[in-house]
Formats: sequence, C-alpha cells, structure tokens
Amino acid sequence: MFEQILFYWFTAVLLFAAVGVVTLRNPVYAALSLILAFFTMTALWLLMEAEFLAIVLILVYVGAVMVLFLFVIMMLDLKSVGREGFIRYLPIGLGVAVMVALEMIMVLQRSNFASERYTPPAAAADFNNPEALGELLYTHYLYPFEIAAVILLVAVIAAILLTLRKRDAGDQAAKTQDIERQVRVKSEDRVRLVKMKSE
Repeated sequence: MFEQILFYWFTAVLLFAAVGVVTLRNPVYAALSLILAFFTMTALWLLMEAEFLAIVLILVYVGAVMVLFLFVIMMLDLKSVGREGFIRYLPIGLGVAVMVALEMIMVLQRSNFASERYTPPAAAADFNNPEALGELLYTHYLYPFEIAAVILLVAVIAAILLTLRKRDAGDQAAKTQDIERQVRVKSEDRVRLVKMKSE
C-alpha cells in the first residue's frame, strides 16, 4: 500500500515536471524542471527494482548532460523563448503523444500478445541487479560492448576534427606559445620593482 502511494506521488511529480519542461518560458527553469523529472523517474525505477537504470540516469543525464545544458543556456544568455513554435507544433505533439499512449496501452495489455499471463520468476533474496547485469555485459556481450565504445570514441574524434578551425597567427583570438621566448626570459623582463614612500 505504501509503495502504491509512493508510486502515484512520484508519477504526479513527474507529470508536473514534464509539463513544466515544455510550458515554462525561461529555459533555465525548463532545464531545472527536466532535472526534477529525471530525479522522480529515478525514484520510480528504484521502486521497480531497476537499480542500474536509476544509477545511470543520475550519473549520465543529471550529472553530465543536464549540467552541460545549463552551461550552454547560461552562456547563450537566453532570456525567454517565443511561443510561436510551441503553438505551431502543438497539434503534431498532441498526435505523437496520443500514439505513444495507445502503444503503451497495447503493450500493457498482455492478452493481446500472449494467450496466458506471464509472471516472472521471483528473484532470490540475495539477488543483485547491477551485479547480474555487469556479469552478463562483460562476459556474454563483451565484444559488442567494446565495439560500441570504439564507435563512440571515433564519433568524439570526428566531432572534434569537424569543429576544429585553423586560425591565422595574427588572429587576436588565437593563443599561441613561443617556447624559445619563454626559455630566454629573465626575471627583469617579468618582474618590475617599484619603490614608493610609505604613508
């Protein structure tokens, strides 16, 4: 009974935060609403005993992606966003939301897919979900995991190379080092002693 109360409470907070993401005019507040939605989704996954997904959501999305979003929003200094795009794309968004809801309802009605209800076997008392997932990932799926890591590394290097621009030596924004000049420097060139009367 207490778990059901927690489930409905976190679901209500999640829906409230998700609506705030798309309706708030201030992008910083929208990003903070998305962080609240991630935290409540983490709580829901913990209630469903999916600890690995909860940990990944906190570490990857809240800890890295959303911090990056906030940095970008604050660096761009966005005061507000217009509602013209929101109103224009509202029918498409509602249509997609209805289709997703219908698909979820069809999936949750297991009678459409199986003649008899499937009940998963009960887990042992000492069962550890992240440990079992890690053991399966690093033994049976080791090569696909390493291939995915190499693909991500290649994507990062390609993104850096695509955005790298060559700058001229006379460009004010370019910061270059003159190693020979740094080696030949003397203390008199860097420090200037000023004598003044004490007051």
